[in-house]
Amino acid sequence: MESLSNRKKVVSNKKMTFMEKMYFPAILGGMWITLKHVFKKHNTVKYPEVKREFAPVYRGQHVLKRDEEGRENCTACGLCAVACPAEAITMTSEERKKGEEHLYREEKYATTYEINMLRCIFCGLCEEACPKEAIFLTDRIVPTYFERNDFIYGKDKLVEPVDQRVDISKRQLTGKRPA
Repeated sequence: MESLSNRKKVVSNKKMTFMEKMYFPAILGGMWITLKHVFKKHNTVKYPEVKREFAPVYRGQHVLKRDEEGRENCTACGLCAVACPAEAITMTSEERKKGEEHLYREEKYATTYEINMLRCIFCGLCEEACPKEAIFLTDRIVPTYFERNDFIYGKDKLVEPVDQRVDISKRQLTGKRPA
């Protein structure tokens, strides 16, 4: 009876030579490959003892910037969320109240701003879409966690602290900020 897939193979019972029976050529071939790899340059580094330099165009963890006076730059316009192809950014906005001029630069601000790091593909389109230069991708590595909820970054993780500014001067110029 012929099979339907026509993948039938005829198996031959070829007699092995004495050398093949001892697997000597195969063992020598394997040792030759191992010996070649001993003297090759390693493609990996021993992290965390050795760290590689990042390229200037590396896109790591996001940061929401503040202006020189410590006010948040984000005005919750939503262009970053619209530009995000992975739909990783969500936000809600609110109007600034009297007395909050020292916290928010514009009349509207983001009450909640969240980035789902599990969805983010670090494409940088949010950075390009932002007209206020509020969001940047830095050279910091996103830490690892065991729980999925830990990867949803809110304003507590995204907004840069007033006393610990994040340096973005090594990032490529977008043309929106002075060189």
